[in-house]
Amino acid sequence: MEIARMPLPLPSSAGVTLKPRPRSRWWAELMLVLGVYAAYSVCRLMAQGGTSTAVENGLTILRVEKALFLNAEHPLNRLFTSTPAIGIPADFLYASLHYLVTPAVLVWFFLRRPEAFRAARTWLLLVTLLGLVGFVLVPTCPPRLLEAGHGFVDTMAQYSAYGWWGTDASAPRGMGALTNQYAAMPSLHVAWAVWSGLLLWRHARTPLVKWLGVIYPLVITVVVMGTANHYFLDAVAGVGVVVGGALLTGPVTRAADRIRTAATARLGTSRTPSTESATSSTTAPGTRSPAIVSGGCETSAGERFPGQRTRTSTTGTTSADDTPATAR
Repeated sequence: MEIARMPLPLPSSAGVTLKPRPRSRWWAELMLVLGVYAAYSVCRLMAQGGTSTAVENGLTILRVEKALFLNAEHPLNRLFTSTPAIGIPADFLYASLHYLVTPAVLVWFFLRRPEAFRAARTWLLLVTLLGLVGFVLVPTCPPRLLEAGHGFVDTMAQYSAYGWWGTDASAPRGMGALTNQYAAMPSLHVAWAVWSGLLLWRHARTPLVKWLGVIYPLVITVVVMGTANHYFLDAVAGVGVVVGGALLTGPVTRAADRIRTAATARLGTSRTPSTESATSSTTAPGTRSPAIVSGGCETSAGERFPGQRTRTSTTGTTSADDTPATAR
C-alpha cells in the first residue's frame, strides 16, 4: 500500500539545503489524539440506530456470507465456546489489545520516525472517522446479539467471570450503557490492527517485529469472528476503511498545510503596520544618536592608561593634551 511507504527527508542538492519540518510537540499530539478519540466515543454512542434496522442489517450480512460461502463465524464461534483454553484468551485479546497496541505503535512511530509521524497519525484519525461514518449509516447487530436460533454464543458473556467485562461487549461491568453495541460495521478492531501491522511491517528493523505486524491483524480478525462480535464482512470493511484513509491522507494533509499557510500569512499581514511604525519611530528626525562610549579618548603607543585628549582635527592641529606621557 502506498501510504505504508512514508516519505523520507529529501537530500540537499545544488547547494540548496531543504529545511525539514519541525518535530511535533508530544503534548500537542497527545491532546489531539485524545480529543479526537473522545469526540469519536461520544459520536459513536449517539449514533445508535434502531434495533430493528440493526438486526435486519446483521441478518442481511449473514445471508450474503452464506451465499458466498464466507460464513466462517459459525465454526470459529463453536470452537471458542467449546474450548475455554481458546475462548478465554481470545476474549482478553478482544477486550484489551486495541487499547494497548495501537497507542504503542503511535508512540513508537513518534519516537523513531518523526519525519513520517504526521502522515501516520492523520491516517489513523481518518480510519477512525470513516469507521464512525459506517456506524452512523449502517447500524449492525453483531452475531452475538442475534436470536439464539441463528447459532451464535456470546463468548464475552460466557466467560465474563474471568475478566473485567460484563455482558455488554468488552465494556467493563456497569458501563454497558456507555457503549454502542450496534457499531459493528466496519470492524475498527480489524482496521486499527491492519494500520498497526502495516507500519510495523514497513518500518520495523527486525524480522521478528515485521512478522508480528503480519500476524497481529490476522489474529484479531479470527478473534472478532470467534467471539461473535463481528461478521467476516465487517472485517473486510475494516480493511476498506484503512485503504480509504490511506487515499485521503495526502489530500487532507495538503489541505491542512494550505489552511495553515493562509492563516499564518493573514496573521503576518495584520502585524505589519505596527512593525513598520515601531521601525520608523527609531529613525525619526530629531532623535539623538547613541552616545560614544570612548568619549573621544585615545591611547597612544607606550601609554598604560589613555590620556584625556581629543582626536586630531582635519586642519592638522591637536589639542593641548596631545603631549606624550613621557614629556609630562
